[in-house]
Amino acid sequence: MKFTLLIRQGKTQLIGQLKEIPGVLTQGQTVAEVKENIQDALALYLEDMREEENDAAIIASEEVEFA
Repeated sequence: MKFTLLIRQGKTQLIGQLKEIPGVLTQGQTVAEVKENIQDALALYLEDMREEENDAAIIASEEVEFA
């Protein structure tokens, strides 16, 4: 998977966000720390999505490709 990591300067720390998944956010003191933390944030996000998928009454599942 490839994602675009956007890093902004916050008031006291750097804030990282995945452009393609705006709900995946993290922070850190350095760019390196943000890069490390965003991987953890993405892993937690995907884990939560899998749990929600198992809990919901899904009626269909399909992979869709966008150009």
